[in-house]
Amino acid sequence: MRLAGVVLDAPDANELAAFYQRLLGWPAAQDEPGWVKLSAPDGCTALSFQTESRYVRPVWPPGDGDPQMSVHLDIEVEDLDEAGGHAEKAGATPAEFQPQEDVRVYLDPAGHPFCFFL
Repeated sequence: MRLAGVVLDAPDANELAAFYQRLLGWPAAQDEPGWVKLSAPDGCTALSFQTESRYVRPVWPPGDGDPQMSVHLDIEVEDLDEAGGHAEKAGATPAEFQPQEDVRVYLDPAGHPFCFFL
């Protein structure tokens, strides 16, 4: 077995995929209404997006009764400040709660948390 990809639900798959294309610079291997697959240039696991009409934006960190994230992405970077500036220009929002000094948490336009780490 080989893990071929990770799929993130979103209210608009094409919009969220466009954000991750700006962030990661990965090309679209598949681009259809409601479904986009981005391919990692090094051949690693793909990142895909599907439109979910009943999508509920997660809250991070969650409080009692809040919709919780079910997955987050960890992205290794060389410079946290530089990567953060790039992410914000691409459309990410810094999370209010930052749990570690050597990790930065951001939210993508659909509310999925992702982390930059050194």
